[in-house]
Amino acid sequence: EVQLQASGGGLVQAGGSLRLSCAASGFTFADTTIGWFRQAPGKEREGVSCIDISDGTTAYTDSVKGRFTISSDNAKNTVYLQMNSLKPEDTAVYYCGARGSWGQGTLVTVSS
Repeated sequence: EVQLQASGGGLVQAGGSLRLSCAASGFTFADTTIGWFRQAPGKEREGVSCIDISDGTTAYTDSVKGRFTISSDNAKNTVYLQMNSLKPEDTAVYYCGARGSWGQGTLVTVSS
């Protein structure tokens, strides 16, 4: 059973930083792509970033390029999302997803 657990959200002022973690289990971690997604109030869920664990290839949506960094710790089956220079428009529930499954989200609130 695929399990994904996101954590690390919180309240931060604009310009601040947070690091989200996604602990994964139930599948071969090294042979998959894991993504971070977010859903702001009243908006659809959107892709933020993803990483191909097998070769480290990463991708980002334009609005976070240069501010967010995705990485993985294969020994811990964990993917991270380092978020710097946060903006109020980054406020959302952040989810990690893989193999067609979603984890429980973590709320990020950025105050102006």
